[in-house]
Amino acid sequence: RESWCASCGGARGSIGMVCFNMYIFNRNGVCLHYSEWSRPKNVKDGAGTLVDDAKMMFGLLFSLKNVCTAIDPTREVKRPLGAPTPHGEGCSFRSFTTDCYKLHYLDSPSGIKIVLNTSKDVGSLEKQMWVIYSSLYCEYIVKNPLYTVGEPFECEQFVQKLNKFVATLG
Repeated sequence: RESWCASCGGARGSIGMVCFNMYIFNRNGVCLHYSEWSRPKNVKDGAGTLVDDAKMMFGLLFSLKNVCTAIDPTREVKRPLGAPTPHGEGCSFRSFTTDCYKLHYLDSPSGIKIVLNTSKDVGSLEKQMWVIYSSLYCEYIVKNPLYTVGEPFECEQFVQKLNKFVATLG
């Protein structure tokens, strides 16, 4: 059953977690999909447009992944900053928390990157991110014969299932 946060309008899970928004990117940084449940700060007050907002988000992910790989204390041979890192190699991050929100990140073997921004008091959503990837994205988008791989998509069934799933988080 869906529940909505009265104060900010976001999807609220069973214990009060708020989901703000979600991005799905391909390996080249193209924003394939954006969902928003609550965005207290209008995008025009920040990046200016949703396109610029998505570019800034992908740039953040790219930079953080490179910094994590560059400062990895377990790696004997350091990769130069910006050098491509094959999936599964090197150090990466799964989330980070600010004083306002928590960003959850999934970098799939196919190169699809999913970002889910939630309230800051949320624990790990790694398993739930994999559910979004495998049970929603792969099932309703990748397996859709009308979908062109690598292109942005709008799929009503995917959005409905995503909204239902996000409302159960927490």
